[in-house]
Amino acid sequence: MRIHLKLIVASPLLLWTFVASAQSPLLANCTRSANLLACVDLQGNAYSVATAGNTTYLRGFEAVGRRYWAQTNSRYGQLTFFTGLASDGESWVGYSRRVGWTTLNRFSSSGGSQGAFTCGRMNGCQNSSR
Repeated sequence: MRIHLKLIVASPLLLWTFVASAQSPLLANCTRSANLLACVDLQGNAYSVATAGNTTYLRGFEAVGRRYWAQTNSRYGQLTFFTGLASDGESWVGYSRRVGWTTLNRFSSSGGSQGAFTCGRMNGCQNSSR
């Protein structure tokens, strides 16, 4: 699995990562408005997050792979579904389910990657099994 995919599919934590980056000028240079966050980091990666109701739109550019990507997250209560597409044709789907302070995540990509991981506020993210 490519490293960038781990960042993209961890959508519940992705927003937190962007906000943390926005607060630290050493990590990224960000611009923020009421419903849009756009950042460029020191490696040349660019990404933006826009919200509209229960839908979150993520777009970015991965400097190492020199590819663009977009992901849409749709939230229904404690469940969030996400789909994404990269400029090289790779696509991915998955979901995140919040259970208390924990998020259970599953994803698969057209490149053959698939996985499950659990994220908690105290322990971060860890691989999990079915």
